[in-house]
Formats: sequence, structure tokens, C-alpha cells
Amino acid sequence: LVRRSQLVQLSLAVSPSTAQLSISKALNVDTHDALCEDIVELVDMFSELFDCAQLGLRFTTLDRAMCPRFHVDRLGCRLITTYTGAATEWLPHERVDRSRLGMASAGLADHASGVYASEQHVQRLEPGDVALLKGEGWEGNEGRGIVHRSPAIPAGEKRILLTLDSL
Repeated sequence: LVRRSQLVQLSLAVSPSTAQLSISKALNVDTHDALCEDIVELVDMFSELFDCAQLGLRFTTLDRAMCPRFHVDRLGCRLITTYTGAATEWLPHERVDRSRLGMASAGLADHASGVYASEQHVQRLEPGDVALLKGEGWEGNEGRGIVHRSPAIPAGEKRILLTLDSL
């Protein structure tokens, strides 16, 4: 795995046929590196599942929350996995007050805005989990996109994150 101290910011457009070479070159690893092979496998599965020839791949090291507020993505579906560090947090549909998202929160922190009633409602993925987050752009899913956020990252810690989106 990429060393925890190493900062990586990688954004690529890939296809299943170009992923292995593109990723190994961008990460400066052998094409048979375990991390490279894992990412390529996820690219293959996502591409097959959603019948998409081109994917947007983001592989990044974070030392702070990228999206610290609960929100909904406007895309169809995003694959997300955290290799190291705290993983994505989400709210079950029946436990979220969507009228409190975004500007409606009046600048209040999530816990004070009323977007959820109890900290117990916040669900957390584990490092290594692979999740498909259906967004507002999924046909027939308008108003029901998964509400999620990036976790807080403790000082001195890092999070290594992969996301895939269809292009």
C-alpha cells in the first residue's frame, strides 16, 4: 500500500483496458502491485455493473475531511472505498431531514442543524469496505440520494480514498 506519509493526488479517466497501465504509471508501481491490481479489479467490476466504457478515477491521500458536511451527490452512482483511515459516514433515508441539508442548515454544524436527530443514526463504513452510493442523478432516485459525508480525520492521521464515477 502507498506509504501513509506519502501524499497522493491522482485523477484519471480510465477504461477497463487502460486502467492497469495508467494506474501503475501514475502510482509509479509495477502493474502486478497488489494495490494496482485491486484498483483495476474495482474498475472492471464498476464498468461491468454499469456498462460504462470510461470511468473517472480519483485516488487521494487526505489529512482533513474533503466533504465534512452531510450532502447528496447529483450523479448516478459512485463507488467509494477507503484503504486507510476513517471511512465515509452516511445516514439511513428514514433518519435524515433533507430539508436541513446545504444552505437550509443556516451554517450550523450537522449535529446542531437538525439534519439528524441522534449521533446514533450516523452509520460508518469500515476501511476496506466497497460501497456504491446512489445519488440524485440515478433515474427514479430523485430526492432519495444517499446522504453522506467525509469523516473527521484526527491530527497526524491520513485517509487513503478511491472513488469511481461513470463518465
